Amino acid sequence: MTKERELEQAKRLALSFFFGAAALFVLSFFLPQNWWTGLLKAFSEAAMVGALADWFAVVALFKRIPIPIVSRHTEIIPQNKVKIAENLALFVREKFLDTESIVGLIRKHDPAQKVADWLVKPANTGRMGQYLVKLASWMLDFLDDAAVQNFLRKAVHSMVKSVDLSKSAGTILESLTRGGRHQELLNEGIHQLATLLNNEETQSYIAQGIVDWLRDEYAFIERMLPSDLIGRKGADIAVRLASGILNKVSEDPQHPLRQRFDVFTQEFIERLKADPAFSARSEEIKHYLLNDESLNSYLGSLWNDLRDWFKQDLHSEQSMLRGRIEATGAWLGQTLAEDPQLRQSLNENLELASRAAAPEFAVFLTRHIADTVKNWDSGEMSEQIELNIGKDLQFIRINGTVVGGLIGVTLYLLSSLPGMLS
Repeated sequence: MTKERELEQAKRLALSFFFGAAALFVLSFFLPQNWWTGLLKAFSEAAMVGALADWFAVVALFKRIPIPIVSRHTEIIPQNKVKIAENLALFVREKFLDTESIVGLIRKHDPAQKVADWLVKPANTGRMGQYLVKLASWMLDFLDDAAVQNFLRKAVHSMVKSVDLSKSAGTILESLTRGGRHQELLNEGIHQLATLLNNEETQSYIAQGIVDWLRDEYAFIERMLPSDLIGRKGADIAVRLASGILNKVSEDPQHPLRQRFDVFTQEFIERLKADPAFSARSEEIKHYLLNDESLNSYLGSLWNDLRDWFKQDLHSEQSMLRGRIEATGAWLGQTLAEDPQLRQSLNENLELASRAAAPEFAVFLTRHIADTVKNWDSGEMSEQIELNIGKDLQFIRINGTVVGGLIGVTLYLLSSLPGMLS
């Protein structure tokens, strides 16, 4: 049964009580006039008064009743729409969206545990995978739209144009080298070079290079001397000398080579940030990135291939992406289930985030509630409220009829008591 039907039936029931009281009142005039008739008349009169009074009270909430003087105090809900909107928003904010209520809700329900319990069930991870695959498929279709692609192209071009590549590279490099971190790069380079020198293939290459040099520059002497032996010995000497230098640099934090590397790095950073030549070169790179047809054609074809692969995988029964999502979800659920400290940490961080976000969120939502209610049509708002609570309000009319009648009987008995006692 619809709410409209329920409200109509409740109104008819309340009205039937009133007509019943009115019928008893009319009947009292045709019965023999005695004490019992007076009692019936007192009951019916008071019942009708109670029914009419409560009918007025209920109807006055929603509609204007055209009675002089009294009418300005009717149609209460439509006339107080703004107050209702503000008070409703305030009530929601104070009782439901205050920071402590939200934090208490998090502590009560332990969301990290609930997420873990949900994820450990294979059916749930499968469902999550299906939803995320559908979302990814929708995103790919969305990105295929010509207007969206044009917007993204303009956004990327605008971003690239606004970036000073030279200064940005200098700033990034300055950050990466702060605290001497670039020396770690030098250490790694020394280590890799030492490893390369100790490789037999490298040493053979150096030896062969010495032999080739002798053959090219001193062919006559090369034929008279054991060139292979000279090449091997020369390579061994070169490797030992280079290894010795590298070891000294590696072991000495104040080695001149390290200091020179510091100076070179700092000078290079300053040139990146201030040298017009570097700035001009960065502009050339930006122009190339934005306007080179070959590069843009290649990137476009690369994106098309990647998109087609994604679409094919997403629509496959054996989707790799969905399988990875499901596996990741199962792993996350298992990890959360087995690690109480991780769950506690997640809940604590969620509480901190809630404390930070709750006030602004509460202000935004309550403002939205208030503005929404204020923008409602007064008549429509009144109808909706009556539709949802009007059924219960009709019982006020029924109770008023019954209680009014009982009060009438009580007053009649009290007024008859002196005569009954005399």
